[in-house]
Amino acid sequence: MPDGAVIIAAITSCTNTSTPRNVVAAGLIARKANELGLSRKPWVKTSFAPGSKVARLYMQEAGLLPELEKLGFGIVAYACTTCNGMSGALDPKIQQEIIDRDLYATAVLSGNRNFDGRIHPYAKQAFLASPPLVVAYAIAGTLRFDIEKDALGTDKEGSPITLKEIWPSDEEIDAIVAEYVKPEQFNQIYNPMFDLGVVEEAESPLYDWRPQSTYIRRPPYWEGALAGERALKGMRPLAVLGDNITTDHLSPSNAIMLDSAAGAYLHKMGLPEEDFNSYATHRGDHLTAQRATFANPKLLNEMCRDENGEVIQGSLARIEPDGQQTRMREAIESYMARKQPLCIVAGADYGQGSSRDWAAKGVRLAGVEAIVAEGFDRIHRTNLVGMGVLPLEFKAGETRETYSIDGTEIFDVVGERTPRAELTVIMHRNNGERVEIPVTCRLDTAEEVSVYEAGGVLQRFAQDFLANTV
Repeated sequence: MPDGAVIIAAITSCTNTSTPRNVVAAGLIARKANELGLSRKPWVKTSFAPGSKVARLYMQEAGLLPELEKLGFGIVAYACTTCNGMSGALDPKIQQEIIDRDLYATAVLSGNRNFDGRIHPYAKQAFLASPPLVVAYAIAGTLRFDIEKDALGTDKEGSPITLKEIWPSDEEIDAIVAEYVKPEQFNQIYNPMFDLGVVEEAESPLYDWRPQSTYIRRPPYWEGALAGERALKGMRPLAVLGDNITTDHLSPSNAIMLDSAAGAYLHKMGLPEEDFNSYATHRGDHLTAQRATFANPKLLNEMCRDENGEVIQGSLARIEPDGQQTRMREAIESYMARKQPLCIVAGADYGQGSSRDWAAKGVRLAGVEAIVAEGFDRIHRTNLVGMGVLPLEFKAGETRETYSIDGTEIFDVVGERTPRAELTVIMHRNNGERVEIPVTCRLDTAEEVSVYEAGGVLQRFAQDFLANTV
């Protein structure tokens, strides 16, 4: 394999495959490639996961599905796969070569998610592309070439073939779509979905919780940290972070590895590694999902550094005041045992990306009461409020570096929490120094203040429900 090898090429669901022209174009590329004797490189894991079963019908009728299958793009599913971290395992020999040679392996997919560490743990970068380009990169097998000019491969006679030679015209694509994409195909697939037949009532309206399940478990949102008082005093930093921390750093959705905290837990529960699945599939079980908090292997927690002072990449934390560097989950468990309130200090655009509830749930269940950042993603800020975590914003021009925050400090928050109020974070250093940091309370509305004061949106709902039933 070359450096820059494409190890995953996936035509994925929900975005590009919703447009028949894109899927048809990929099929036409495959047909031309097959005619010329081109093939995908042997190290490329390929897949086709359309968002709708209709895609199988029109591609089969057009004779293009067998062409895709010949290049390795057989249909594997009809829902989220690769761009939600569920591309499946690599061939063990290929994976070992990536490790042994420390290759810069990549993925190319036609989805809309490519955050660090999300697509596959061994894909150091992932690139979004149209379905026909995904097929082209599978043939090339590398990103280290000019796709407009250089050869993708050679034909049966050994002549170089460029992308231009196999790219279909708009007229070719339109002709296939006009002939083979039909309304009756959509009726065939979707009409039966609404024919429910006879619906039997359940014996009980209550769900029968199964204690050993790692997929769905009775949630703890009225217990533990979420039932306790948020004093906003004596908080220690769980992490000191830079800019652009995404929800994939906060709560990854990719495949669970055996050497991760969640992997160790699932192994202890008796699951074989091949059944670990992804973080996304276990979000109904808080004991697994909690172990995804800051579990991204690309995390850079500035509290964890090597002997040269360089930040160490990985799901790591430093337990204070001990100064012990350890895995993030072990630090969280240590702090939970002490009932130590926590905070997070971060840079700009905290929580950007594919905002999801567990990015807020995970930190709250860990005991995080406040997050001080230069700025917040709009949706994630709302999710934090909904979980009872206080978002605080540095004043313009000020950052964690302005105050030389290194994670050894203890923080208090003082002031009345009203919409966008001016609050003060009091930082206590180890040497006894007391520093006052002015911040803006990012509870932006009176309704958000009410939700936060209740402890979060679930607690607010419970209060309203009980008030209306008395």
